[in-house]
Amino acid sequence: MPKPSAAPKAADLPDTYEAAMQELEALVSRLEAGQLPLEELLVQYERGAALLSLCRAKLDAVEQQIQVMDHGEPRPWTGAAG
Repeated sequence: MPKPSAAPKAADLPDTYEAAMQELEALVSRLEAGQLPLEELLVQYERGAALLSLCRAKLDAVEQQIQVMDHGEPRPWTGAAG
């Protein structure tokens, strides 16, 4: 009988981009250390993929909001305010 998936649910993910990035960075460090058993490695990889997807979605949402504020016309980032 297959083992139930330990894939994270949306409710299990952080609420903010910053929290997701912090957890993702810590997870990458653990994965790079190579100290995890194989089953735990897979679970942590899946968690990382979910965190990465969350971060990308939040960045995309912000980009869309910026485009709306710029009247739908994307402008190159100059790094200067105003």
